[in-house]
Amino acid sequence: MQNRFVKNIIFLLFLNLLVKPFWILGIDREVQNLIGDASYGTYQALLNFSYLFYILLDLGITNFNSRNIAQDPKNLSKHFGGLTEIKLLLGLLYAVVVFIVGYFLGYNEGLKLKLLFWCGLNQILLSFILFLRSNIQGLLLFKHDSILSVFDRVLAIVVMSLVLWSGWFPKEKFNVIWFLQAQTLAYIVTLVFALTIVLRHTENLSFKLNFRFFKEILRQSLPFALLVLLMSVYSRIEPVLLERLLDDKGVQAGIYSRAYRLFDAGNNISNLFAIMLLPMFAATLKNKLELNNLVKTSFNVIVAMAGIVLVMCVFYRHEIMQLMYNPEQSETEAAYLIRLGQYANVFPLLMGSFFCLSTTYVFGTLLTANGSLKQLNLVAAAGVVINILLNLMVIPQFKAVGAACTSLCVQTVTAFLQYWLAKRILKLEIGGRYWLHIVVFIATVVMVTFLVKRLSLNWMLGFGIAFAVNCGMVFLTRLLSLKEIVALVLPKEKKA
Repeated sequence: MQNRFVKNIIFLLFLNLLVKPFWILGIDREVQNLIGDASYGTYQALLNFSYLFYILLDLGITNFNSRNIAQDPKNLSKHFGGLTEIKLLLGLLYAVVVFIVGYFLGYNEGLKLKLLFWCGLNQILLSFILFLRSNIQGLLLFKHDSILSVFDRVLAIVVMSLVLWSGWFPKEKFNVIWFLQAQTLAYIVTLVFALTIVLRHTENLSFKLNFRFFKEILRQSLPFALLVLLMSVYSRIEPVLLERLLDDKGVQAGIYSRAYRLFDAGNNISNLFAIMLLPMFAATLKNKLELNNLVKTSFNVIVAMAGIVLVMCVFYRHEIMQLMYNPEQSETEAAYLIRLGQYANVFPLLMGSFFCLSTTYVFGTLLTANGSLKQLNLVAAAGVVINILLNLMVIPQFKAVGAACTSLCVQTVTAFLQYWLAKRILKLEIGGRYWLHIVVFIATVVMVTFLVKRLSLNWMLGFGIAFAVNCGMVFLTRLLSLKEIVALVLPKEKKA
């Protein structure tokens, strides 16, 4: 079973690394270049607003269903019909709440109302896809699930590639609604595909609501659902607050979103790493020595990955932003450089947030595996309070830069609290000598990147050299060894 799991998690990582960076850095970036910061910023504000209420679509059903079916595959036929009806009711509840709250926030007319409709519809479709995937995961059909994890994005990439680059659609008429409708089409096809797989494994479906069963699901899943809600608020509310607090038609939200794009790409990879760690932590909780070694090794991997990305993005922030975003039509060089400067000011702050968030995928995942959801919810609640209070103070004056600073502060505080809780609750043996080793590695990466940047080289060549040397420093500073990496991702062979 462990060997099967590892092979399929590697397959999952491979597919996601192949598809999702192209979606974020290719399709999504091109869409923003076409429609501009104001329109894209408004879209991002509405998208993040719709995501804030996503937990209403699930309430822990997906996680419960996956575990329930894994324990007994017969539960698929027994509960699928009733849970589907509950999901439909939750979808209706979600739509009512989103539109009522959106109405009072001013998302009640014109383009904003249309955006809210399509964003909300896509969230509902995505929720149903994840619910269907939970059935497939419970049946241990890992390859099917891995394919479904990227299937919607592949379809959306195909559709959007035709729209953006085939020449069949006039670019001057392109608008963000087309972008959302392409995703809607991809979600519908994926939902039908997933439903077909699930129905092939069900017998004697019974569509009967069992509210007692649903109440039991809520009792078990509510702490986790609350955690997801709180983390969604403090991780995604900045574009919403930028659009609501500033009367600039979404321009600052658009600037924030451009700098956020690489954060999002990196976070997708770090999040997949957490998926791999959760069952491994759960399996080693009773073995203190093995757990301590696994925590250190996994944290070293995260620090190596996220640390190099952070340092290089700080030193090459202007060059990266210039590579990603071209001058707009009829834009003067001076205006273009000012715009790039705005992106470059926000970008390193958000990459600092990415580094802190990545570390939570070790200690937060460890606490989740331990069942310490009460403590995690308190940390997340603190993150929400700090985020909203700071943003209300800094956004009116410092705009997108202020929101990025708030994000960095919140992610730093929550990362430190999760580490402190994990060390205290699980008695982790992580002392000053270990942290000195981490500091030495980060300082070495900073020094290498600084020295290479000062050489008179083409920036891409310099970037490549610095990246290669820094990767070598991971092993030269003995932060990691190849033996540790193999031990982390491959199952140990049983001795005869």
